[in-house]
Amino acid sequence: MPEKGGRKRKERKTGEVPPGKVMVIVAHPDDAEFACGGTIARWSREGSEIRYLIWTSGNKGSKDLNMTPHRLAEIREREQAAAAKVLGVRDVIFLRRNDGELEANLSSRAEIAMLIRHFQPNTVITHDPWRLYQIHPDHRATGLTVIDSIVAARDHLFFPEFMAIGLQAHITSQILLFSTDNPDFFVDVADTITLKLRALAKHKSQVSRISDWKERVRNWASVSGEKAGLSMAEAFKRIPLS
Repeated sequence: MPEKGGRKRKERKTGEVPPGKVMVIVAHPDDAEFACGGTIARWSREGSEIRYLIWTSGNKGSKDLNMTPHRLAEIREREQAAAAKVLGVRDVIFLRRNDGELEANLSSRAEIAMLIRHFQPNTVITHDPWRLYQIHPDHRATGLTVIDSIVAARDHLFFPEFMAIGLQAHITSQILLFSTDNPDFFVDVADTITLKLRALAKHKSQVSRISDWKERVRNWASVSGEKAGLSMAEAFKRIPLS
């Protein structure tokens, strides 16, 4: 519908229908809760089957000089499992690669594509690898790898060894990229922001050093909501695939 002055209003799609099977594929524990915890809580409540695939155990994410990578990985995996339970996530899979060392390569693509074929998600949620000035190498590598893997999962001639063990090609319906510069898909999280905060509180090793983290999370949701005419929202770039 045109706005006053003849300008066309940019269409903003809101996620009102839970998308069936969902895979949230992220680099570290807590990435999912910060980026889309409200969406996960809402879709889980509405009947979606949600599964996390976490590429690392976050074994370098600490300022404690006495912390070791092995002890930190154990802590963060426990925290992630507790956070996922709050949101109604069905399963959490850790691939346990080293934090800060992820790479978008053919081996990584095969690994993720195999899991996509196995779990057959309708929707995949991941990092936007093209976010301007994104400095974390793991976030860039994860986003690129997941997108490449979705292509490899849908076309049977990629990785023919998968077909030999019964992993048929699978077409994912849509990709939702979070932390994006150009969102066009918004999920109303006004009713689930409290669950998001409860889930994030489980990541004590991370949020305890940020005194105003709850205010920041609420503010992010409010800013995203303004773009879609909602009080609180989480924003994504949607790539439709079918």
